[in-house]
Amino acid sequence: MKFFEDESQNLRARFATIQIIVFALLAVLAGRLYFLQIVRGSYYAERAENQRIRLLPIPAPRGVIMDRYGRVIVDSRPIYNIILSREDVKGKDLSALVEPLSQGLNLDPEFLRERFEQMRTMPAFESVRIKENATPADIAWVEAHKLEFPELRVEQQPQRQYPPDGLLAHVLGYVGEISPKQLEDPKYKEKGYKPGDIIGQEGVEAVYDEYLRGRDGYRRVVVDSRGHIQAVLEEVPPQPGQDMVLTIDLDLQRAAEEQLKKMPTKRGVIIVMDPNNGEILAMASYPTFDPNLFSQRITTREGRAEYAALLRDPQHPLYNRAIRGRYPPGSTWKIPMAIAGLEQGAITVEHSRLLCGGGILIGNKFTRCMGNHGMPDLRTAIMKSCDGYFYRLGLKMGIDGIMRMVDELELNKRTGVDLPHELRSWTPSPEFKARFNPRDPQWKDIDTVYASFGQVYEFVTPLALLRAIAAIGVGGKLYTPHLLKEFRPVREMGPFPARPGKVYEQPAPKIVPIRPEHHKLVVDGMWAVVNDAGTAARIRMPGFDIAGKTGTAQVVSLGKDVGKNKDHSWFVSYAPAYKPEIAALALIENVGFGASYAAPAVRAIYDVYYEKTRGAPAPQLAMNR
Repeated sequence: MKFFEDESQNLRARFATIQIIVFALLAVLAGRLYFLQIVRGSYYAERAENQRIRLLPIPAPRGVIMDRYGRVIVDSRPIYNIILSREDVKGKDLSALVEPLSQGLNLDPEFLRERFEQMRTMPAFESVRIKENATPADIAWVEAHKLEFPELRVEQQPQRQYPPDGLLAHVLGYVGEISPKQLEDPKYKEKGYKPGDIIGQEGVEAVYDEYLRGRDGYRRVVVDSRGHIQAVLEEVPPQPGQDMVLTIDLDLQRAAEEQLKKMPTKRGVIIVMDPNNGEILAMASYPTFDPNLFSQRITTREGRAEYAALLRDPQHPLYNRAIRGRYPPGSTWKIPMAIAGLEQGAITVEHSRLLCGGGILIGNKFTRCMGNHGMPDLRTAIMKSCDGYFYRLGLKMGIDGIMRMVDELELNKRTGVDLPHELRSWTPSPEFKARFNPRDPQWKDIDTVYASFGQVYEFVTPLALLRAIAAIGVGGKLYTPHLLKEFRPVREMGPFPARPGKVYEQPAPKIVPIRPEHHKLVVDGMWAVVNDAGTAARIRMPGFDIAGKTGTAQVVSLGKDVGKNKDHSWFVSYAPAYKPEIAALALIENVGFGASYAAPAVRAIYDVYYEKTRGAPAPQLAMNR
């Protein structure tokens, strides 16, 4: 017989347990909801909003660069870029994207790896440009792979467009994406630059970047879960950069570059300047390069290969010879020597005759002259380029006098031109010899002889030499060479205030003391070089008297000066001789005598200038026709 058992007590206990568990779960859920909605509510609301609303930058075009007459040299054109959204690749293995993107978009895999490495330190909302100037095929590839790569999008942006054939490349420079190293530089940090920004990297693009850069606008848009734009909530247009007017005359620049292309070695420099204010009218360095490589092609395989070839090129096309080349000046050095000799009293206007002697014997070392000119006065010594005369003038001045001359004409300083990376010239001094020749550090008379005729201890930049001789031409006013003429104003646009114009302010020129009678005697000698029986008589322009000086600078010792070691050819000048309007210099590397190559190249520049300013073709000698 079984007795009845009451189980109600067990059921009530189980029910109570279930109730406790349910209440505990609800309490946990309520706590979590409180944390998410109250404690972290603003954080998650912002994240949700950011996933729905995005701020897309509208890049501003850089200012146009024009020549002195308003002719456009550099502009920006609209192109399509391929952008990768940093936010849409969170959690993805970026290395897995390298192969498909490099193959599909013709990108250098190493470039993509560098770009993805940079992305790791970028804010999540930033987008990254992975290809500029996308082709129709690139755009079609992105559209065809939207499901596979939703993080990619195509945007229209401005791209810098430089003139073809490398015209004015060393002056203009180029733009490029800011590098990680530059981002660490305080001067860039202070200006708020960020990864992906395009900035001036060389030339005037770099020096005047803050004026040429515009101010980016933006679009506030609604996007769906795949990042596709559904609506535009707000649009602020960008403010373009300020237009820049250079001192350059495109006609003279083209003439200069054409002359350099004709030279046998195709290496050299031509600089044209207004001696009355330092405005650079032309600056050509050859060989040149295509700046469009850096603004348009550098991210592609072909572009990287092209850049590597430029770096390996033994002709150094990226190198601006006008401000970074150091060359022995040869006989062009005689013009500063002549002025200094007169001003220091080593010779006088009335007593300027010195022996040529076919050269000079110092100890057991005979240093020859290219001729035997008897006992010329200073005018004849300049006209005939008598080395023997200047050997003796140098000895009368002494090394201290030569060093004073260098200081007065600032031949041992940077000119201050508004281009980056300008080098100082090397000029003679006992200290320089001690560094240059540590086996024989003591300064001797033979060293003074060498220092007096532009060989051995002088290595000048072409711009420093032109500046000094142009200053002599205008009676001793040493102006700062410059390329900026003005920046034009930009009007107020939306939230961006107006940007005022800026005109170049020339610092007061340094005054080099030159007495009028000394000035006239030296100019007479330079006039005779071209207009009498001088070394450059073949380039005479009747009615437009050129004052100049040829120079033939040895690169190696006599007997070895052949082929690639031939002498450098110089010609430095101004015109008209007694009231200069224009100064011009040519240096042609390894071609021989100054009168044979450099002087005719400068004459071609004066032909263009004469026709522009006089309205008629330049006069020609019968022998030049």
